[in-house]
Amino acid sequence: MTRMVNCVRLGKEAEGLDKPPYPGELGQRIYGHVSKEAWSAWLAHQTMLINENRLTPRKAEHRKFLESEMEKYFFGSGSAAPQGFIPVQQ
Repeated sequence: MTRMVNCVRLGKEAEGLDKPPYPGELGQRIYGHVSKEAWSAWLAHQTMLINENRLTPRKAEHRKFLESEMEKYFFGSGSAAPQGFIPVQQ
C-alpha cells in the first residue's frame, strides 16, 4: 500500500517518500510532510543551486548552505534561484 502524505510543498495529499531522504530531524520532517513529486522538484532545484553557485557537497559550508536552502524550500519562504539566473528554454 502506498504511503500518502499531506505535502507541504504541493498543498495536497500525494504519495510519500519510501524512507527519510536526509539524516536527522530535518530528514524526518521531510519524510512526514513531503511527497515524492516535491522531493524530485527539490533535487532539480538543488542541482541548479550547486551548478550556479559552484558548490561542492564535500565542503561543510556548502552542505550547510544546501541544508538551509532545503529547509526554506519545504518549510520556509522558499529557496530562490541565484541572482541573475536565467532558466534554459525548453
